[in-house]
Amino acid sequence: MQPSDNRSPASWQVYMIFCSDNSYYTGITNNLTRRLAQHRAKAGAKYFRGRQPLEVVYLERGHNRSSASRREAEIKKLSRRAKVALIDSVLNQLTE
Repeated sequence: MQPSDNRSPASWQVYMIFCSDNSYYTGITNNLTRRLAQHRAKAGAKYFRGRQPLEVVYLERGHNRSSASRREAEIKKLSRRAKVALIDSVLNQLTE
């Protein structure tokens, strides 16, 4: 954590975005609003150069940077069916 960053170490989030090509993008951030704006402005991941981010559909809070990165890797390995099940599961903190 940088000295100017007053966020708690557990402020990292893992998120999934549903995209215009019906795919799911998974990422991590400590500021979802900012990160989504970056994706929409094509200033974020290269993944969005050929597709539009439509909607955040999944969110897990309470990670540190390391655990968020590990969880992101786990989710990226899931099948589409498993990702949809995860979105519909109690683990999804998007509506809390």
